[in-house]
Amino acid sequence: MPIAPRLLYPLCKHVLLGPALRRRLDLVVIGADNVPARGPLIVAANHLAEIDSLVLALAIRRRLSFFAKAEYFTAPGARGLASRAFFVGTGQIPVDRSGDTAALAAARRTLVRGDVWAIYPEGTRSSDGRLHRGHTGAMRVAAQAPGVRVIPVALHGTAEVNPRAGRRVVPGRVTVRIGDPVDASELLGSDCDIRTGTDRLMTAICELGELDYVDEYARR
Repeated sequence: MPIAPRLLYPLCKHVLLGPALRRRLDLVVIGADNVPARGPLIVAANHLAEIDSLVLALAIRRRLSFFAKAEYFTAPGARGLASRAFFVGTGQIPVDRSGDTAALAAARRTLVRGDVWAIYPEGTRSSDGRLHRGHTGAMRVAAQAPGVRVIPVALHGTAEVNPRAGRRVVPGRVTVRIGDPVDASELLGSDCDIRTGTDRLMTAICELGELDYVDEYARR
């Protein structure tokens, strides 16, 4: 693991960002002990608000690598430089939303190293609070990373504390439910069916969070 993420990630979590966020939120984490202390892991969650990744980073003890828009790594000027330093320094993965096999390859390398990749299978934030049909990227990568386990996570309350219309964070309760880890091979089945594995994963998230499900992709 590069030195920078090993230092910057915990610095942001425990000093620069995390304490301020915890003061704003009544954060309830259920199932924190379900996260294995080591080994390759995919954390798959529903997606409600921009703040979701910060909330997951607070709720889960291990360092998480997320997909992040490529623009965060390439923006010009001083702000772009700061953005790039943050996302690179915390070990995040740039992705072109039009379709980026390089990003999936980077996610696979994260897992092969024995680290944790966090992803929102819906691909974008839900506009209605329901869980939408999952894209297959998570299970496509899981099928190529031996020994990987998958943990479903259900978020509640982040859309209320971080309304879609703005970037502000208002006080309120946020609940993170962390499910039991499951071998990716169990989700994929003996025939390694990516679509079926993805649907099983979404069912696990839905049941964990008692969410309403709609069998169509979320609109960006």
